Amino acid sequence: MNIHILEKEFFALYGEGSVNVYFAPGRVNLIGEHIDYNGGEVFPCAISMGTYLLVRERNDNRVNLASLNFSKRGEYDLESISKDSDEWVNYPLGVFKQLQAEGYNFGGADMMFYGDLPNGAGLSSSASVEVVTAYAIADIYQINITKKEIALLSQKAENEFVGVNCGIMDQFAVAMCKAKSAIRLDCNTLEYTYVPAELNGCSIVIANTNKSRELADSKYNERRRECEMALQIISEYVPVEHLCNISVSDFELHKLHIDNKRLRDRAEHVIYENNRVAAACNVLVNNDIMAFGQLMNESHNSLRNLYEVTGRELDIMVEESCKCDGVVGSRMTGAGFGGCTVSLVKRDSIDSFIATVRKNYEYRTGLKPDFYVVEPEDGVKKIIT
Repeated sequence: MNIHILEKEFFALYGEGSVNVYFAPGRVNLIGEHIDYNGGEVFPCAISMGTYLLVRERNDNRVNLASLNFSKRGEYDLESISKDSDEWVNYPLGVFKQLQAEGYNFGGADMMFYGDLPNGAGLSSSASVEVVTAYAIADIYQINITKKEIALLSQKAENEFVGVNCGIMDQFAVAMCKAKSAIRLDCNTLEYTYVPAELNGCSIVIANTNKSRELADSKYNERRRECEMALQIISEYVPVEHLCNISVSDFELHKLHIDNKRLRDRAEHVIYENNRVAAACNVLVNNDIMAFGQLMNESHNSLRNLYEVTGRELDIMVEESCKCDGVVGSRMTGAGFGGCTVSLVKRDSIDSFIATVRKNYEYRTGLKPDFYVVEPEDGVKKIIT
């Protein structure tokens, strides 16, 4: 994105003068799906697409919010913040409210957002808005807060103000990731390590099915309840706090105590998927990209067969992707029931991969997909213009 074009848009809204520019990426989870709320490990990386925020400090307690992506704009008093129906402005408003709740002092601002992430595709557009808002306000008003604290504050804003019961992965990845690395995050303890992701001649290709995710929220809540029920049963035999605390061997020894097959399948996905994250990190450290790809394939099969969160469009996208030469591995990413897949594709095969999958997917579904070639990028940052 040309920053000078964004600056001209900002000046048209708020007048000429100084302006600060910030960027927070989206994220893609390479492996480890639907285990963050089960005390497991995830393995996301930040991507080059995300949310730009242009900000100018004000000398009062008013905040002006505008976005080049949405028509809704508003002026708000920091002394009386309340939820604004179901609009995008609730994400920055929630951050302001949470900053206040935690005792940070700051004043008003003129703010303009622009995002190049597809909304509702599972690439963390909301977390990107939250994190860049908190980071910008902290920078402008010299608030002493770490990126990790920004991630936690942003998650709390989405949970308590926006009303979405998300886990910590999205905000943590958006804030904390580093270029050329993925981050191995324990969602229970928040312990994390950076794992080099050079990818051995491959690139990450995200394919947006453009299937709307109508069922994602209700099915997400349903899966959480099913996991809680499975944990309640099996914890009588393996005393643990989270499903992901159970080893594969202990699960195999006690799984038949869960006599409901649906609940047993849910638990099996969670426990084996958590194990796959550890295995994936190990093989990537050893530069075994083919083994990493095989774990991605296994992850998708588990999400389809055991957790049942893929759906026809995601399955077709992965199926067509895996047919192509140069594809190392492919899987759904995000909540499921639409949204995106992530594939590792050899760089000299990317053009043919996109052309072939686009044609075959559109023929089988009637939907036109979008493709994004990305590399692991840094988390939230200030852009010096």
